[in-house]
Amino acid sequence: MAWWNLFETSQETRAVVGTQSSQEVVEFFQMLGGNVSASDVVVNSETALQVPAFSGGVNFLSGTMAGLPLNVFRKKGDGREKVTGPLATLLHDAPNEEMSLFDWRKMLWDSYYTTGRGLCYIERVGNRIINIWPLETGKTTVKRVDGRKFYEYRESGTDAAGVKTYQANEIIDIPFMLKPDGLATRSPIHMGKDALGLAIAVTQYGSRYLANGGVPPFAITGNFQTSQALKRASDDLQSAVQKAAKENRQALTMPAGLEIKPIGGNPEQNQMIETQRFCIEQIARLLSLPPVFLQDLTHGTFSNTEQQDLHLTKHTIKKLAEQFEQELNLKLFGRSNNRQYVELNMDGLLRGDFITRMNGNSQAIQTGQLAPNEARKRENLPPLDGGDQLFIQGATVPLAGQGEVVNEV
Repeated sequence: MAWWNLFETSQETRAVVGTQSSQEVVEFFQMLGGNVSASDVVVNSETALQVPAFSGGVNFLSGTMAGLPLNVFRKKGDGREKVTGPLATLLHDAPNEEMSLFDWRKMLWDSYYTTGRGLCYIERVGNRIINIWPLETGKTTVKRVDGRKFYEYRESGTDAAGVKTYQANEIIDIPFMLKPDGLATRSPIHMGKDALGLAIAVTQYGSRYLANGGVPPFAITGNFQTSQALKRASDDLQSAVQKAAKENRQALTMPAGLEIKPIGGNPEQNQMIETQRFCIEQIARLLSLPPVFLQDLTHGTFSNTEQQDLHLTKHTIKKLAEQFEQELNLKLFGRSNNRQYVELNMDGLLRGDFITRMNGNSQAIQTGQLAPNEARKRENLPPLDGGDQLFIQGATVPLAGQGEVVNEV
């Protein structure tokens, strides 16, 4: 494909440029400086993930979303019941014969935060779903033909024989931020390339500084008769600096008449530590993630750290859960379905918080909202005789017998 074909004027065909839909798009944008940050650093998925704050944030969010329990429900009267069967097993245990549910969803959300899109193919036999397979975003192009959305997936090579075309209802598509055409998407790496480039640049500067034994670049001044003498003095001083750093010596012996002058500032003068903290805050904003989850407690207190935990659940995880649920409901069951649906169990976030779970169960039982056996089922405990009744606090008696107890008193 020639580079000029990447910018077709037809409204019916658009490549997913925002997600780096092909290697040619990537190379072309790099040629124009599209992936080069203001710090003159090339930013792509690989270099961005070398920034600890970004890779830690992506790993945390994708792992959190992958670990939430996923169940299939069927509406029944005024309530619902959990569905069992092949599809429920596929969504609860393993989407295909090669991957666990966690691995599949982790890969989906990793792609979401690095390329700006998570894609999966739904394999059907007739109307029965038998597998769900992840797709590489870099090999996928989204097109609109005659008003309909299609996904072209290049399995190998560049010839037409290696390209498969899928309809929209065959693809689970989780975009980070769609562009106005509804096809291309923006990736967090491309949107935050300047912040990520700054983080990469300051890390590289620190590495170069420490590689020199903590000595900043310097210039040699003195009375040199020839350029060879200047070069010998420079080489001797460089060797002396490296030797002093290796032997942990704090002093250098300077020949008479020579003087060294630092060029530039040291990390403290350049506010390198402050810059790194600023980069963490910028990355946290980019991922919509409270800084405490990037191990930044600079402004953390006992109270606001707990509030950041609530902020994560209410404003980040909830949004991602709803996007994931609605996409699965549309693509697995169709738009006309009004009976079955999938739902992520947000209580899974409390799996490691035993006290909070117990306090919540206790309060729900004592206020008649949960029967003891319902609470025990949530904790994967066997039911008990008499545990299917609702209780209310007072004498902690069955709710049905509360009036009899009052009359006796």
